[in-house]
Amino acid sequence: MTAPPQDGRIVVEELTKVFGGNVRAVDQLSFTVEPGSVTGFLGPNGAGKTTALRMTLGLVRPTSGRATIGGVEYRDLGTPTRTVGAALEASSFHPARSARNHLRIMCTVAGLPDQRADEVLQLVGLGDAARRKVRGYSLGMRQRLGLAAALLGDPAVLILDEPANGLDPDGIRWLRGFLRSLADQGRTVLVSSHQLNEVQEIADRVVILNHGRLVRAGSIAELTAGTDRVFVRTPDPESLRRALGPAAALDLADATTVYVRGLTAEQVGHAAHANGVELHELTPQRSDLEDLFFALTSGAPR
Repeated sequence: MTAPPQDGRIVVEELTKVFGGNVRAVDQLSFTVEPGSVTGFLGPNGAGKTTALRMTLGLVRPTSGRATIGGVEYRDLGTPTRTVGAALEASSFHPARSARNHLRIMCTVAGLPDQRADEVLQLVGLGDAARRKVRGYSLGMRQRLGLAAALLGDPAVLILDEPANGLDPDGIRWLRGFLRSLADQGRTVLVSSHQLNEVQEIADRVVILNHGRLVRAGSIAELTAGTDRVFVRTPDPESLRRALGPAAALDLADATTVYVRGLTAEQVGHAAHANGVELHELTPQRSDLEDLFFALTSGAPR
């Protein structure tokens, strides 16, 4: 066995998976996830996210390329449970066992003390339900149990697939703070999710896939830079166009609605006032992760 990695950096290099000889689920995917950060792993259904995560965890063999954690492939980790915690689904628990017993079995396999099961159940808010059988758990509780299992070895790296699925609003708020606290401890957190608003709240960076390919990676601020616009309602869009001059790009939504790019709301308002253009509404609009996501993932692969 190779020694455990010295850091929790995830590096995906030219990762490719072809099923059945012609179905390219993941296509030359490359990105890096840094320690001390939460990275959102995004893409529409069928984009290849889960396949990429499974390859990173050694559950699917790549057709080509590799994924490493601290420079080491998952299969070569000496103590994988203590290095990487993963939760890819919320249903892989024996329904007749209690959550506590299930995690204690995992502790035995991983060489961890039994009391670690109770510790992680408390961490994820399941301390009072530890002795209940999993068959009586809601989907949200199963998600928390999956997170508890991922945390058993106190790993430096967490890889989570849709961890907010099934959580109620209070649970989602708890998860947001919990993942942020893990990253603040220096851990590497990679989260696949369809809940774009939640990702925007917690992610330091995002990796966006479409049709198995990387379409963009970076911080949300970096990726949305230069995409802000100003919403304007005016009965005379043509006069507004002349008043703003060539520095502005105008998109006419209807006879009285214009989106202006290239100028701030203050600049638009000043130009309209100086040229006697009547305005009924003037609102700055900042592009968010949802706008970026749909702009990048609609249509053909890039």
